[in-house]
Amino acid sequence: MLIVAEIGVNWRGDFDLLEKMLINSKSAGFDSVKFQAFNEAIIGEHPKKEELMACSITAENIEQINTLATNIGIDWFCTPMYSDAVELLSPYVKRFKIRELDGRLLLRNEITPLIQKVLNTKKDILVSVNHSPNSSKLKNSEQIKWLYCVPKYPCQLKDIDFKNIKNFDGYSNHCIDQNAIIEIAKIGAEIIELHVTQDKKGNYIDNSVSFDFVESKKILNKIKELRNNHE
Repeated sequence: MLIVAEIGVNWRGDFDLLEKMLINSKSAGFDSVKFQAFNEAIIGEHPKKEELMACSITAENIEQINTLATNIGIDWFCTPMYSDAVELLSPYVKRFKIRELDGRLLLRNEITPLIQKVLNTKKDILVSVNHSPNSSKLKNSEQIKWLYCVPKYPCQLKDIDFKNIKNFDGYSNHCIDQNAIIEIAKIGAEIIELHVTQDKKGNYIDNSVSFDFVESKKILNKIKELRNNHE
């Protein structure tokens, strides 16, 4: 099983904060943490453009991020949102994530330059999609793991199609109800990804879909209990 802490944009480009989040992710029991790599073309005229750009993995910060994660002893990977980011990330990560927006294209068997570059790395790929991957020609690819994702920020428990989970390898969470993650773990998801934040009271961009590390540790302990009971 792989349990991922989506740090994403909640580290604010602050390396002191990031160090705390990496340490807390490891302490909570996460197997890996995930970041995002985007550029100004992706962000466009977002009202928090500067804050978002400070959180992206870039040529200027990737060495420091990698060193921090290595020293703390936690695996990391990233979602590239533009093609050049794949070459930047590839020497450092052993897997990639494809966001739900690009995952929709894979369901229609549209292979964009970004997706092709990720495929060409031959590394493992996690793909977020909202619908069953059965329509994709890559459905049975050994390189790809499909994660069920409801693209709402946040989504509610009622938005989740639990009966559909068995068509996927895992789950990427945007639900504010912890029970969603526990129920999906019961169904047997191999991979679970959830957003994390250092402070739920702080003004972090993704706080509306994030759990703090006290909550995260409780969730992960419940998942481990389920796994131990199942074994």
